[in-house]
Amino acid sequence: MTYDDEIRLTELIGSLQTLLLSTTDMKTFLEGVTVVAGSVVDPPASCGITTVVDGRPTSVATSDPRAAALDEAQYAYGSGPCLEAIETGAPVEVADQAADERWAEYGARAAEIGLRSSLSIPMRTADGRTLGAVNVYGYDRPREFGPEERERLESFADQAAVALALALQREDLHRLTAQLEQALVSRSVIDQAIGVLMAEERCDAQAAFDLLRQHSQNHNRKLRDVAADFLTRFTGHRPADGVGRDVPDDLAPA
Repeated sequence: MTYDDEIRLTELIGSLQTLLLSTTDMKTFLEGVTVVAGSVVDPPASCGITTVVDGRPTSVATSDPRAAALDEAQYAYGSGPCLEAIETGAPVEVADQAADERWAEYGARAAEIGLRSSLSIPMRTADGRTLGAVNVYGYDRPREFGPEERERLESFADQAAVALALALQREDLHRLTAQLEQALVSRSVIDQAIGVLMAEERCDAQAAFDLLRQHSQNHNRKLRDVAADFLTRFTGHRPADGVGRDVPDDLAPA
């Protein structure tokens, strides 16, 4: 790799890091990655990112409708350069789609879409896992991707795999945090309902909780929804988390 290639790759990886730090949701991050990946080659190409979810390939982001159609064609026929790259863990290049005899059904559909050349690079983590593939599609002419382009794209795909793994961890953390926050809100609503029931029914906390739980089971509703509905009827205001709608009449305060 020449000095200029090193500089360009550094800039591309910098763009990837900026995306990871500046985007707050997975969809925006992945769409940004496809745009950056498409600029790795000359001239810039369209791009799709494929990952495997529950054993099935799926496009998590594409730069344009043609890239999306090419990805989907491979999933529909069960074959193609992207799927082979994921299966083998090795890059798969198509220098001239019209002359390529691999994956006949996909090849015919790709030609209809206007594909002339493509390069699929697996995204691998440091521990050897293949998360998916970066697929670069060219429509202007048949072409072989030069060694510098391949090296840049392979290095970029490795960095994209790291960034994707971090983004997934961040997404899981955000989801867990949201679940914990919801659990705390739900617990607060239930505790408030127990307090009101203790005063209304002149019972202890366990008896009040048992009453809420009994109605939850009888009406096949979540405990927090029953508690929220009870508080709404009692106070005239819906609890802060907004759960609950109609309260059973026999749970309404006297």
